[in-house]
Amino acid sequence: MTRMTPFSNPLLLGFDSMEKTLERIAKSGDGYPPYNIERIRAEGGQGVRLRITLAVAGFGADDLDVTTEENQLIIRGRQTEEGEREYLHRGIAARQFQRMFVLAEGMRVLNADLKNGLLSIDLDRPEPERLVQKINISVKD
Repeated sequence: MTRMTPFSNPLLLGFDSMEKTLERIAKSGDGYPPYNIERIRAEGGQGVRLRITLAVAGFGADDLDVTTEENQLIIRGRQTEEGEREYLHRGIAARQFQRMFVLAEGMRVLNADLKNGLLSIDLDRPEPERLVQKINISVKD
């Protein structure tokens, strides 16, 4: 029996990677670190601007890594253990994380700022040029 998916429609060509990305997103259920996504007003009113803010208390700029790979924004955090301390109670874990966001075609990361334990990443997507291309039809008789 063949599995039917929304992307198996014969009119949707080249969306195989989109289906795999959606499956991967559905499987990732870790909520750490918490984050917000907000729409912010773009200067000049053109395009879409977004800001992703992650709560990364305890992480310094050297502990964080923000990269883009293909159409994904990947944020990794890695804290180093300080072996000299003797804890009577340890409620704040030195926890590693990786948070991925799938970016739409044309999305750009503008900057990343760390302030007061919040990592803010600004993105935008400029309005694409409307391109109409005439395809010549060759006649073979």
